[in-house]
Amino acid sequence: MSKGFGQRVALTTIAVMCVLLLVHCGSSTSGAGGSSQSSNSVTISPLVVNIAPGQSYQFSASNNAVTWTLNPASGTNIDPNSLSQIATISTSGLLQAATNAPPIVLMVTATSTANSSSSASSTVTIIPPGTVSTTNNPLVAKFSITLPRAGSASIQFGPDTNYGLKTWTQSAPPSGPLSILVAGMKPNTTYHMSAAIQFSDGSTFTDQDHTFTTGVVPPNQIPTFSISNPNNLTPNPGVELFDGVGEPGYIQAGATDLQGNLIWYFSPPAQYPENIVTPFKLLPNGNFIVVISGPPKLPPTSAGVMLEEIDLAGDVIWQLPITQLNQELAAGGYNLNAIEFHHDILPLSNGHIIALVDSTQTFNDLPGYPGPTVVFGDALVDLDQNLQPVWVWNEFDHLDINRHPMQFPDWTHTNAIIYSPSDGDIIVSMRHQNWIVKVNYDNGRGNGDIVWKLGEGGDFTLQGGTDPIDWFYAQHGIKLLSTSSTGTYELGMFDNGNDRIVDQNGDLCGSAGVQTCYSTVPIFQINEAAKTATLVWRDTLPFFSFFGGNMQRLLNGNVEFDASALGPNSSQVTEVTEQSTPETVWQMNETPSLLYRAFRIPSLYPNVTW
Repeated sequence: MSKGFGQRVALTTIAVMCVLLLVHCGSSTSGAGGSSQSSNSVTISPLVVNIAPGQSYQFSASNNAVTWTLNPASGTNIDPNSLSQIATISTSGLLQAATNAPPIVLMVTATSTANSSSSASSTVTIIPPGTVSTTNNPLVAKFSITLPRAGSASIQFGPDTNYGLKTWTQSAPPSGPLSILVAGMKPNTTYHMSAAIQFSDGSTFTDQDHTFTTGVVPPNQIPTFSISNPNNLTPNPGVELFDGVGEPGYIQAGATDLQGNLIWYFSPPAQYPENIVTPFKLLPNGNFIVVISGPPKLPPTSAGVMLEEIDLAGDVIWQLPITQLNQELAAGGYNLNAIEFHHDILPLSNGHIIALVDSTQTFNDLPGYPGPTVVFGDALVDLDQNLQPVWVWNEFDHLDINRHPMQFPDWTHTNAIIYSPSDGDIIVSMRHQNWIVKVNYDNGRGNGDIVWKLGEGGDFTLQGGTDPIDWFYAQHGIKLLSTSSTGTYELGMFDNGNDRIVDQNGDLCGSAGVQTCYSTVPIFQINEAAKTATLVWRDTLPFFSFFGGNMQRLLNGNVEFDASALGPNSSQVTEVTEQSTPETVWQMNETPSLLYRAFRIPSLYPNVTW
């Protein structure tokens, strides 16, 4: 028996295939060698063979007195006269595939010479090698391979033929090649990659090895990432996604491995050089949803501001410019003129997208603000699967315009939205209100009422800390940390600490003669019925990160947080143990951009962990 490079043969039990339709078939069995047996005891082994062009395979039969024949499988459209140019079968059962054989499914049949009604067959699939090509992203390859029958594939890749990394698994289309984007590679590096194929009958095949050399990313465009592990603890596996603001000319959005190597990036379209990515999120379909917004300034600009879905190569699947959204809002009868998408985006499992936009309203003679004042507020827009607005929630309709503890007339400065799965509501973080509120969304049926307000001056009594000092202030990156989101559950956030009340006199941090501001990472246990918020854990940081940031609880139980602004051009991402005295597990320091958000995900592919 001759086996070519990369061949994988899986043995499985299948029903007897009767070549002569008028003959009654006996029971189908499979011996240890995976053979097919008819009532006249002719068997063939194996039942399934997957090979590459140029490879051969020696079949065996239980009876040496058989005739070997080769035919196209049922449903295979091929001229029988050309079959010999694709593959041949010898009188001894040696199958030989031509070096230029196309993707095809064939049937090898052994028929008794003594009784032509007794035969057994095996399925042979010829799978030509895949191809690897470049994409618009120098760190992403396109791997294509054609499967001639129902199956799926993933791409294993790495610096050598041990590979070590893999993409997600994708099903082959009914016709044409299956193409998978391979991402997670360092710049200017040669990688090995191969397709790992599984067919619906359980058999497998591994394509030959291919090499791909990633492109060069100019070093002066890559931020500097420095990694430390001071306590020699094992970090949670995965990759670090980041999106930054600040220093022009540097990559703003991308991913690093846990050693601090850039392994993927995305840049906004070249025609919008001033715009920033805040944020981008991995979708269940393997693409990213991206918010491209203007630079942080008042008033904001709508030039080039849009939502878009991109694949790993950065190719656009769809775009929704803010101008188009406003046209659709007007056509739908909504009284909202959005200035820009900004800060967050919330894709839902039903295919809807909750977009965060800002708008303005003019107020006259507000207390302390004589004359007209243009106030900036925010709104949520529910977009259906066709990107049409079907539900709108405007903060101007639900909050007191005269409550503005921070940086009015940038009134609310909403910066995060999360879904509440237990009741279908939306939880909204308002940085300039020092509040987190739950909004009655009810999966698109809600009236928009505010269910509760969490924070200083809100609806909850603080426990486990001192009110008002131990509330959060100017927060970012809120996270639901429990499977439930009603009753009793946990919420975490990055508490920047701007505008923090530091004593019972109401003094604000940083004021003359008052202590400096500082940042924390707290976790609160929320009891909606009792309206209590218990501070159950907090890491008080020895610095003040004045904007941006994120927090999450990792699968290993540790907490990771992003302090985006340690200074004018540096950020720090830290994984710590969730203990009363947290220990640093892993830390990444970055310059010169400011990482508005940084967070750990298992890999660049859904349901795959690196």
